[in-house]
This record gives sequence, C-alpha cells and structure tokens, in this order.
Amino acid sequence: MSSKNLSEMDDSNKSEAKCPSQEPAIEKLSASKSISQTSEVKQDRHLNGDLIIKDKANTHYKAGMKAVDQLEFERAVTCFTKAITLQTEQSQLYAARAEAYLQLCDFKSAVLDYKHVCYLEPQKKAYFHRLAFVYYLQGQCYCDQGMFIEALDSFDKAVELKPDFRPYHMRSLACLTALGRYSDAIRLVTNWLNSETQSADLFTLRARLHHQLNQLTLCYYDLKAALRLNPSCLEAQALLEMMEKGAECSRQQAVTKAVEGELSDALRKITTALELNPQNAQYYLFRGILYRRLKDFTAAVEDLMLAVEFSGDGAKHPEGEKPEESKDLEQDAQVQLVLTYNDFAVQCFTQGFYSEATMLLTKAIHEQRDESGLFINRGDCFFRQKEWLFALADYQQAEELDPQNTVIWLRLAVIHNTLGLHSYENLNFQEAADKFSLAIKYNPGIPQYYGNRVKALFKLQHMEEATQDAVCALILDPANNELVPLLLRLFPGCSLSDVISSGMAQTAKARLMERIQSWKLASFPVSRLSDKLERMVLRHDTDSQLKTGLERALSRANVKGRFKPVEYSQELIRSKEKVNEVVKKLLHQRQSLSYTGPRIAPICITHNSELAARTLKHP
Repeated sequence: MSSKNLSEMDDSNKSEAKCPSQEPAIEKLSASKSISQTSEVKQDRHLNGDLIIKDKANTHYKAGMKAVDQLEFERAVTCFTKAITLQTEQSQLYAARAEAYLQLCDFKSAVLDYKHVCYLEPQKKAYFHRLAFVYYLQGQCYCDQGMFIEALDSFDKAVELKPDFRPYHMRSLACLTALGRYSDAIRLVTNWLNSETQSADLFTLRARLHHQLNQLTLCYYDLKAALRLNPSCLEAQALLEMMEKGAECSRQQAVTKAVEGELSDALRKITTALELNPQNAQYYLFRGILYRRLKDFTAAVEDLMLAVEFSGDGAKHPEGEKPEESKDLEQDAQVQLVLTYNDFAVQCFTQGFYSEATMLLTKAIHEQRDESGLFINRGDCFFRQKEWLFALADYQQAEELDPQNTVIWLRLAVIHNTLGLHSYENLNFQEAADKFSLAIKYNPGIPQYYGNRVKALFKLQHMEEATQDAVCALILDPANNELVPLLLRLFPGCSLSDVISSGMAQTAKARLMERIQSWKLASFPVSRLSDKLERMVLRHDTDSQLKTGLERALSRANVKGRFKPVEYSQELIRSKEKVNEVVKKLLHQRQSLSYTGPRIAPICITHNSELAARTLKHP
C-alpha cells in the first residue's frame, strides 16, 4: 500500500486516523526546561547524565519527524527506534514509530507499538481506537489478498477494541459470508437485532443469509418482518415475490404427482411449497389430505388445524383472495379434519385401542355434530368397551340425525338385545322382554332375538306369546334344536311338522312375514349410504372378535345393500317341508318288518381281488 493511499484513508477516517499523540509529544520533548536549556546547564554547572540522554532522545525524535515530513519513513523508523532506546517509557515515541510503520504497511510492527502505548497509558481511549483502526487496515489488506481467515481475525480484534463501531462488524460479516460460515453470520445479525433498533435492512440481510442456508421458512418470516417495518423495501419485495412464485410452481407439481398416484412425491413437492410460503392455508389443506391418504394422521391433524387457523376470520388473506373463498377453504379444512379424526379412530379401533378411538371421535363430533356416522362409530367403540348405555345413547343420537338408516337399526337391535340379556341375568324378566322386543323391532329377521324373548316370556308365564316367538324363531332358523322341546311340551302328542303346519304357527308366520316386509319397505329409501358416510362407518369384525351369536348376526348383515333375511328363511322352510314329506311317505309306505331270508350274506370266493374288494365293501 503506497503512502498516498494511506494518506487518503487517514483523511476518510479522521476520527480514527488522526493520532492524538504526535503534537503533544513534540511539545513535551521541546518544552522540557531540562532539555531546552541543556547548553546553559553545560556552561553553568556539572554535566547531568539524564539531561544528556533526554537531549539526545529529543534530537533523534526531531530527526524522525523531519524524515516523516520528507516521506522517508524507513529513516524515520530508525530515528524513532534510537529515541525509544534512550527513552523506553515515552509512549509518544512508540506512537510516532507506529505511524511510520503504518505508512510502510508494516501492520504487525504498528500493532506491537500501539499495544505498548496502550499498556503505558491505559486511561486514554484514543490509543485503543487507533489500534482498532490498525487492525481494520490489516484486515482490509488480507481481504484484498483473499486471506479471509486472517482478515476475520483482524476485524474481530478491531471489534473487541471498538464494539460500537458498525463498519468493523460489517467487515467481519463480509468475511464470514466469503468463508461460507452463514450460521455465524446469522448469529451476528441476530445479536444486532436484539441489541439495537430493528430495521428493514437488517431483516432483509438475515433473510438473504437464511436463503443461502436453504432455510426458506425463516427467510420468509424475515422478509415479512422487513416489509412490516418498511413496506417499500424493494429488495425484500423482490425476494418474497420470487419465493411465492416458486411455491406455486411446487404446488402445481404436487397436484400432478397426486393425480398420477405418486403420493410420496406429491408430499415432497407440497412440503417445498410450504417452506417457500409457510402461511398459505391451501398448501396446508392439500398436504393434510395427502398425509391422511398416507395414514400419517398426526401430521394430517397438525396441517389441517393450521389450514383452519390461517383461513379463519382473524387471518390476513393473501392478495387476490376473497373472504368468501377463505371461508369455503376453512369449511373444507374442517371437513377434512373431521374425516382425519374418524380415519385415525378407525385405525385405532382395528388395532384394539378403543379408548383412543373414542377420544378421537369425540373431537370429530365436537367439530361436526350433525354427522350420524360419527355417532355410529363412537357407539361401536363404546360397545367394544362394554359401555352399553353410552353406546345406546350414541346410536339413538345417530337415529335422530338419520332415522331411515339401516346401519343404525342393526346396531340398535344388537345393543337392545345385549341389554336384554343383562336384564335376564339379573332376573328382570319384564325389562328383558321389553329390550328383546326393541331388538326385534329394529331387526325382525334375527332368530336369536325371538329365542331370547321366548325365555323371558316363559319366565313371565306368557305361554301364548312365548309359543308364537318360538315358532318364529324356528321358521327363521329350522336348524335350531333348543326350542324344539319347548314346542313339543306346548303341543303334546304332536310332531314338529304338525306344530309348524298348525293354524297358530301359520298365523305367527304371517305376522312374521308382514313385520319383515314392513321393515324392508321402511329401509328401502336408504338402501345405500352416501360415499362420504360409507367411508366413515365402522364395520364390526367377523367371527374372530364377535363373541356371541347375536353379534355374528349383525356381522352377517350386508350394510351396503338390502337386508334379505326373508328369502333365506323361506328357502330353508321349503327344504324342511320337502324333508317332512319324504319322511311321511316313508312312514306310510313302509314294508313289513318280517324277513325270512338269510341273515348273513353269502361269501363269494373269487380269484379276482378287485371283484372281491367290491363285494366285501358295504355302502
């Protein structure tokens, strides 16, 4: 660095480059009476050694200053060094030599001299500030040579000596950025924001650093903060616009991937879009739906709740988005949140976590109280936990919301039958009979319900009604042998076929058919659930989890289609009648029991083994 450049740099940093010690040094050395009057002292009295040394040091100092004026800095350094050798405690001499070293770009020597000056006079802050400036110049030279690590060290030392001077911090930040140490640079800017008045430029600067580290979400929020402080900040506006365009492009790619069935790729794309624009409710809604389809229900719930929050009434809507669209978006997010709670509950239900499923369905019902499927599902969870009354309450609530839903009727039949069995075990026969009657009302095609009511009515001595129920149960399930002894006792001397063909049985059969037909007609308008509701309704498991035959009757019912127990029962009845006719014919046309032929079949001896095997083989 030339002397001319150093002079210019000193002019641009007047407060830093101006040495406060050069002129006072001359005054002190020249104003000393002991030095200026040396010639008089020599003539008047004995020669004093200290005065001679001071006088010689003053001579070297003046020669050094004269060399500085003549831009002969090397000679000036030599002169100042001779003076320092004679006067080692004079801080002005070190400061003068440091300035000469500075003109020669010997920063290390200048630093050493100014450090010694600071040691000799620690109370003067001007020397510390001058040392900081030397470090600053040294760091600048290192930067020009591409030695950023050494430059950073010099700038850090300058910052330590003068921490309130922002240019030194900025040069440290530039070195950190050049070295790729963006995290340290962000930490430095954050300290400025915490200790000083916040400004849009600082937020924009930190946003750019976050962008370099691919911390897009933090970059977005810093840009928003910058625009809140200064809405006309062009750099923040340009960077934010670029990020929003990139987010929309990623969203469109995510939609394409989702349509093609590549849900994982779609999830990655929409996640990128959310990093670029983390306050867009549509993006959270879309990602929440993807999480739900991938069965990551916890993440889906978080995203959908954020979608509801960002699209709510208190949220600030993006430019161009109407409040009506935001309201529709909020409703869609709430619907998806309810479906996610339900799907999560279904998963817990299938794995046996019934209490967790109940809790999730309760949250779903809190969000949407007019959906009967949610009450059906929670009722199923209560049923699994043997909370019969809670299950009944949920099924009844579902029936109020959807009175013609056969799915609800089947569950009400099961729960009433279950409650009837408990009443029967507690010897409350009348209550049990009433519960069984409700079960038959909701599902008249299950023979077990009639059989259970037969037992309750028999205990109540209602023989006629018990007989009719027994006949109905036998008609629906001809293979049921439990009710045969009761029928034969009620009809002594009659065969089973006689009982079935009796007038009382025919009357009971007609009533049964009429009841079932009425049930079918009542359920016909809603023979199939809507697509949305079908996805939400829990299905009972089959034989592995249903312990009783009453529950198995529910699982055999086809919820999606029409319930057809009558045709099945009529087919069994017709087959039973054919068997009875064959039995009657054999009984009336039987042959005589007397037999005069041989009791033992003749043994046929033959050499043909195959023929012998056929002969000896009895049917």
